[in-house]
Amino acid sequence: MVLGLRLFFAIFTSFAAFLLENSLCCMTFTITDKMPEIQLGTHTVRSHGAHLARVHMHDWLILVLLVVIEVVLNVIEPFHRFVGQEMMTDLKYPLQDNTVPLWAVPIIAVLIPFTVFIIYYFIRKDVYDLHHAILGLLFAVLISGVMTDAIKDGVGRPRPDFYWRCFPDGKGVFDRNTTGVLCTGDKNVIKEGYKSFPSGHTSWSFAGLGFLAWYLSGKIRAFDQRGHVAKLCIVFLPLLIAALVGISRVDDYWHHWQDVFAGGLLGLTIASFCYLQFFPAPYHIDGWGPHAYFHMLAESRNEVQASSPNSNNINVQQSEIESVYIQPQHEMRFNTQDSSPMLNR
Repeated sequence: MVLGLRLFFAIFTSFAAFLLENSLCCMTFTITDKMPEIQLGTHTVRSHGAHLARVHMHDWLILVLLVVIEVVLNVIEPFHRFVGQEMMTDLKYPLQDNTVPLWAVPIIAVLIPFTVFIIYYFIRKDVYDLHHAILGLLFAVLISGVMTDAIKDGVGRPRPDFYWRCFPDGKGVFDRNTTGVLCTGDKNVIKEGYKSFPSGHTSWSFAGLGFLAWYLSGKIRAFDQRGHVAKLCIVFLPLLIAALVGISRVDDYWHHWQDVFAGGLLGLTIASFCYLQFFPAPYHIDGWGPHAYFHMLAESRNEVQASSPNSNNINVQQSEIESVYIQPQHEMRFNTQDSSPMLNR
């Protein structure tokens, strides 16, 4: 499983680079030298990164707070749901190692999307896209993590391998009156045994890779109504990897299928909200870029109109700015050559 994920990582990054390089051939912007502040490729980390980070300083502070909450939720003791002797029949699956270890989850859910974001940044040189993609991704995985662990601690559902966590020697000990378990195993192992619902591996994977699926669908214009099924295959590939991670949790007997289903639904839902917070919907005419980028263009246009002494220059420069934002709408309406930075193949 791990070898397969590494192979996927190599193929996926190479394929993404190839696709994004091809997308540059489709970019036909008409920004002149009179407006260098709004030219594509001029909004880099060096020129605008610090300012953008300061504007969103409160968002980064909230991310730090989410990390602290996540640590606390993993330290506190979960609710110990009653487990009787007759309930042990469904909780005697073998205790075994994880196919996808815990350390691999951040690589799958965070590092793979990060790599795609950075590849696109080096091609497009748009710090707005990079910053908001990273911020949205981190919010998606951390909110999913906090909600998942909060539910875990509150529900306290035993894992399918709970018997062997509770009685590592195979000798069950139960209360005479209530028939409840009297565990004799390691306290930390037993503590993890009460964290079955929902699946954290699955929620994290669907949060990170679900966000990536949204991101790719916008960049390659998967819903441009041109019938390119290959684009959908690219969008569904991250979701397939997330689903395989969830399946491994059932195969390893660390989770019931309901835990995996709930974790996947939770992660994908949060990823959708976080993506739409920073980017338009992929089927939107401006679905290829973040909201902040178009807001910046509108502010630049207003500044040009207010500062230009010549109305003719205003009209010329305004049309140059609108060529980035409005021109794709006319081109899509009349099905002419696409000038937006998307894939046309």
